[in-house]
Amino acid sequence: MESSALRSACSLSSHLLGPKVRFATWNVNSLRARRELVAQWLREHQPDVLCLQETKVKDAEFPEDLFEDAGYHVVHWGVSAWNGVALVTREPVEQFGRGIVDEDEEARCIVGVVEGIHIFSVYVPNGRALDDPHYVYKLEWLDSLRERAIAEMELGPVIIAGDFNIAPTDADVYDRAALEGATHVSEPERLALRRILDLGLFDCGATLSDPAEGPHFTWWDYRQGAFRRGMGMRIDLVLASESLRASVRSVAVDRLARAAPKPSDHAPVVVEFEHRS
Repeated sequence: MESSALRSACSLSSHLLGPKVRFATWNVNSLRARRELVAQWLREHQPDVLCLQETKVKDAEFPEDLFEDAGYHVVHWGVSAWNGVALVTREPVEQFGRGIVDEDEEARCIVGVVEGIHIFSVYVPNGRALDDPHYVYKLEWLDSLRERAIAEMELGPVIIAGDFNIAPTDADVYDRAALEGATHVSEPERLALRRILDLGLFDCGATLSDPAEGPHFTWWDYRQGAFRRGMGMRIDLVLASESLRASVRSVAVDRLARAAPKPSDHAPVVVEFEHRS
């Protein structure tokens, strides 16, 4: 008898990935500030699934028309002028939930099922500093995310995408020495990420760096000309169930979006999946 995970994987192959799907994640750092940039990006790139983070709007103020006018379905969770996550999809979201535990937490995670795939859009806490209570909160949040991932993986293939605020390896930062003693590169954070990957997920962007092109960072500070000087980090990740690995055809960071006028400090990460029988 087929398991539910296998049936879902088949559903992915014949529908969501038949023949190709463009999946993206983007921390937009305020939809109000980036509305026109997001609209332009949707027109130009036509993603099938887009995970958004840091929308910074309450649900009642979320610009649904921005996405519906472009032919998308959208589910969003925002409770204040901070945080906020969304799923933007061509196909309807069959079911969705807010939070990794419940809706009393900060609006940092939304999970939706699309064509049998359990898709997370996550905005992991920053951590601030290693001696800050927010750092402890970050590690606890990641543990809770792991538990939620376990539950969803029992039901079908999973994609966890978003701003993880963790650079997985030293190759994912412009200068490891310059970040010594800071968040995003500490061993407890990286260990928490590895424990999630060890559930049976893989990091789609792990092989992005090309010596000919330089590291494929996804975030650059607004200060000190960091983008121009290449002072970035790869902290926006797409983690997917191992059953989807063979379907990955390309992974790219859209640096042009970061170079646009009034950009987010993050660039979109785009993964193209394709089913080949």
